[in-house]
Amino acid sequence: MLILGIETSCDETAAAIVENGKRTLSNVVASQVELHQKFQGIVPELASRKHLELIIPVIKEALKEGGVKLKNLDAIAATYGPGLLGSLLVGLTIAKGIAYTLRIPFVGINHLEAHLYVNFFQYPQVTPPLVGLIISGGHTELIYLSKEGEYEVLGTTRDDAAGEAFDKVARILNLGYPGGPAIEEIAKKGNPHSIPLPLTHFKEDTLDFSFSGIKTAVLYYVKGLQKRGELIPTADLAASFQLKVAQMLTQNLSKAAHLKKVKQIILGGGVSSNLFLRSFLEKEKLEGIKLFFPSLELCTDNAAMVAACAYPKIKKGKASPLSLDAQPNLSL
Repeated sequence: MLILGIETSCDETAAAIVENGKRTLSNVVASQVELHQKFQGIVPELASRKHLELIIPVIKEALKEGGVKLKNLDAIAATYGPGLLGSLLVGLTIAKGIAYTLRIPFVGINHLEAHLYVNFFQYPQVTPPLVGLIISGGHTELIYLSKEGEYEVLGTTRDDAAGEAFDKVARILNLGYPGGPAIEEIAKKGNPHSIPLPLTHFKEDTLDFSFSGIKTAVLYYVKGLQKRGELIPTADLAASFQLKVAQMLTQNLSKAAHLKKVKQIILGGGVSSNLFLRSFLEKEKLEGIKLFFPSLELCTDNAAMVAACAYPKIKKGKASPLSLDAQPNLSL
């Protein structure tokens, strides 16, 4: 079965061909980072316009790389939420148009589910029940999977998502956009224990996250140094911030895994490509629990995860209606 996946939820225009839910024949991603860098963040209208410009060439390239003709497709899948409305509509509309023209099944895919499902795609040994953590620019969610396709949200962020906090701290430190890679790179030169930043603690017992306190602490620290005319230890601040984020994520992951008595943890989303975070989690050696990280190219937004996530749904006859609309606030 040949499935064309399309992903346009934010600022990447992506298309991929996946065969039988197991083999990636192509995975093409066109990034808009340069377009949005001067604005220090994503401008939704510019993003959707760029998707319109790129979507046809990207799909053509995915078909060419995969050695597949449009008429040979068995199904098509596209992200329908969550994300930026204008961006979602570009991929969703063309996917439905192709499906209608070819008279093949169309499947709308939840972007968050795809980020988790990529672990099932890459690792046959991943089996529920398990705990999943989605960490990206727009989401930080702790999920319990009782079985494949059934999700219980255990915790979420009460303010900034982890990736959003990275971007904001990078802006404070004048490191540019996107903030995640910039902080990770300069933090290699810093001492993560040099600057005491707060780790948020809630009064109630919860698995929720909060990153705004750490971000605000960095801001006040920098303002204090500027007021006194002192140099800003950018590398040390970046390293200390990154450590606190890793500690908060690990703390809640450990609590969730023991609460649900699982033996496996899966991660997904752009922030899960952070090598410091991966190393920190592995060093924690959560007793009796196996960690799974997607390959780096499948952590960030891509269409292979969309096509792969669609495969079991199509096998079960769970095609989506062509009336399916974009849902920018979709949850699991």
